[in-house]
Order: sequence, then C-alpha cells, then structure tokens
Amino acid sequence: MPHRSHPITIDSVLRALPVTPSMSTRQREWSGVTVDLYNPVPNCSATYSAFDHHALYYVPVGSARLVQGRDGVVHEAVISAGMSLIMPAGHDSSWDGDVPASARMRMPTALITAAAEEMGKRPASQVEIRNVFQMRDPLIERVALMFISELERRAHPAQVLIADALSCALAAHMVRSLNAFDVAGSYDPPPLGRAQLNRVMAFIEDNLERPIALSDLAAVVNVSRFHFARLFKRSTGMTAIAYVEQCRLRRAQSLIAGSDIPLSQIALIAGFADQSHFTRRFHKHFGHTPAAFAREQGRRRSQRQINGRG
Repeated sequence: MPHRSHPITIDSVLRALPVTPSMSTRQREWSGVTVDLYNPVPNCSATYSAFDHHALYYVPVGSARLVQGRDGVVHEAVISAGMSLIMPAGHDSSWDGDVPASARMRMPTALITAAAEEMGKRPASQVEIRNVFQMRDPLIERVALMFISELERRAHPAQVLIADALSCALAAHMVRSLNAFDVAGSYDPPPLGRAQLNRVMAFIEDNLERPIALSDLAAVVNVSRFHFARLFKRSTGMTAIAYVEQCRLRRAQSLIAGSDIPLSQIALIAGFADQSHFTRRFHKHFGHTPAAFAREQGRRRSQRQINGRG
C-alpha cells in the first residue's frame, strides 16, 4: 500500500486498511474509544502513515509471526493470544507477515489529555505514550474483552455508559503505565476563578429543568470534564453533581413554599426524573418528604392569613 503523507484519522482508517472489520463499535455510536474487531490477515505487507490517534491492538485468540516497523525500529516476533501492541499517534508503521485476529482500540489523543489533567499532570510536557511492539497487560486485556463482550450483545442504552467508563479507565491506565516520561508526582491546578464559577452557577440555575451533564458545565469554562470535576470540587468543597442536586432541592423548596403548584409538577420544574426520585432525594437531604414540607408551609400560610385578618 502506498505511503500516505497525511495522518490517518479514526474515521478514515477503514478506507486505508485492505480489510474490513467483522464487528465495530462504529455502528453503536459509542463515545470514547472506537473498537474494530478483525479476523486474521495472512501474508500482510503494508506501510501506513501516522495515525492522529493512539491505537491499541489486543489479540484474543491465535498466534502469528509478524514483523513490525515503527519509529525507526523493526521488531520481529510471534504475537500470541493475550498480547497487546501499542501504537502512539504520530508514528508511521510497516507490517509484514501474518496478522492475528485482533481487537483494535482507537483512542483520541484528547482522551489521554483529559485523563492526564484529571490525574494532575501537564499533558504537553509530562505525557507521551510509549511505542510497544508486544506486551502482556492484564488491564488492557480485561478492557478489550469487555468491549468484545458488549459488541457481541444486542445494542442497549446502558452500553453508552459502559463504553464511556471503559474508555476513561483505559486512558487513565495508559497515562499511568505507558507514559514514556514516567514523571512522578503531580501538580495542583488553581481553582476556578470567581468569574468562571459565577458563569457555571448561572448556567446551572438557568437549566435546572433539564438534565445537566458534567460535560455541559465543563464547556462553560472551556476545560475537559475530568479537569472540571477536580477544579469545581477544589473551588466549592463539593462535587458538581452534588451542587446541581442542591440547587434543584432549593428550587423545589422555594416553589413549594411560595406557590400551589402540584408536587409532581414541581419535581419536573426542578429537574428531577419523576416525583418518586424527587421525594427520595428531598427526604434524604431535609429529613422529611416534600408532602410533609408542603403541609407545614400550608399551615404557616393559613396562620399568617388568620393573623392578618385579626
């Protein structure tokens, strides 16, 4: 295959390769890592330009003798079941021999950056994923097998959450175990500035009636959701999710005390999934149910009206 001068993207890699995957997460529209499953490819001889993403190949079954070339180094070995290959972004590659069956996990570099930020590293200067021709890594193996297992199951909404969690775990593991610099220690980023915090809190108050994701809040101050979670807790002493729930409960309290809106409607206005969820969270936070609070507020209003007439 001819050498390509432009980096190969996760989307264009399927056009660059001579074979198509037997299964892929691309049809599931999962976020994070993209996983393509390939059958064995005998008599392979190919050269590719660099990827713009990190690639991890895991071999679930079989074995084959393979000659790999990356970063000016040629490596020949038998690649067998349970082994993984790590190809960092930015390296041309060559392949000769028999390629075994593989689960090819493709990770955007932004996911590594986000994981590094969350772990307290400066990504530009402290993280560089190592080139690895073959290795046995129990965590990579477990994550790959879980991806394969989910692909073999029927599509389900829960898989979006599972794939996201697996992607984050894999990115964190790569930063921890495959960093070429292997810098010990971390740094504490500064907390959110007052203006940034005000923008986030205003966004929350303006959007309580709809679902608010961590990524929505991170976008307000233009940082990754991993980095935002850490900064928000440093700035406020609580997690962003806990703060959002606190705002919802305060809104609900205010509506109950100042209006006759039914509790079921107040639950939706305050952003809870349903009245049952609202009741559980209200009771946990305040020690009594919304209905009990409403009755107490009704008695107080009645008493004020009686006193006013008197």
